[in-house]
Amino acid sequence: MQAVVETAMNLSVVTLAALLFAGPQAEAPDDLESAYTNLKQAEASNDAVKVKELAAQTCALARKVASEPAPDSEDATEAWKQKVAHAKDVEHYTEYALYAVAIKAQPATTVDLLAALEQQNPKSSYLNNAYGSYIYALHQSGQASKITPLAEKGIANFPNNDDLLLVLADSALTRKQNDRALSYSERLINVLTNRPKPEAVPAAEWERKKTASLGRAYWIAGMIQADKRQFYEADKDLRAALPLVKSNEMMYSNALFQLGVANYQLAMMTRNKVQLNDAINFSEQVSKMNSPLAQQAWRNVQAMKAEAVKLR
Repeated sequence: MQAVVETAMNLSVVTLAALLFAGPQAEAPDDLESAYTNLKQAEASNDAVKVKELAAQTCALARKVASEPAPDSEDATEAWKQKVAHAKDVEHYTEYALYAVAIKAQPATTVDLLAALEQQNPKSSYLNNAYGSYIYALHQSGQASKITPLAEKGIANFPNNDDLLLVLADSALTRKQNDRALSYSERLINVLTNRPKPEAVPAAEWERKKTASLGRAYWIAGMIQADKRQFYEADKDLRAALPLVKSNEMMYSNALFQLGVANYQLAMMTRNKVQLNDAINFSEQVSKMNSPLAQQAWRNVQAMKAEAVKLR
């Protein structure tokens, strides 16, 4: 394909001298194919500095070519279509190059490259795939305060991104924005229970991530519903959370405690002995744990057992 050459401005003697003595920094490529080739080389060598620079330059050149108007001649139309299609492919590759180097880099570099990708195309499919790495890198590089704003911005373009939904559910819960936290956690549950394993993610890794995120989502939803005295919904979600959060003693004990309360309240409404026995069982488990709720759970058990006698 014939290279598309940009018209260069004439350099003054002073400017030319400055360039000659500026050191080893390479001049920006002046055509798309050169830029594309240089970017591929930089990506292959994981050169983060060059990839960031060349991705921006190559993207700008690709967009310029892709925006060229269609020719008047029908004979030239097919060549123009191919040139535009190639330019769009090259632009897509610039996003891949930023992503591919970012996810293998140290945290600060990961943040830098993914921020560049976000600026270049906030709707990039590669950015959607990179949010987990982006969030982790922000944590590791001491920029945790940027995580919630990142998620709030990203969710507008990727409403079903599980990494963003989890951040927003946790953030809303911390801020005591219970309705928002419940909404985000319910959306996350829906996403994770209906999404197949991503092709690029190993099965074991996906199961670990899914278990952790789904457990957190069920737990948040159930705890908020318990606080709202929506006992039926709390019972359903906290039962689903239990096997998924068992390794987290705090979450597990809180879920058991609220399950005890929810099942007791439901049993009192329906005079259901089975549900009352469940309430006693959940509460007894907490009473035997090293938990701040243990003493209250023990007192709850005594009250529940007294009610169980009346139901016989």
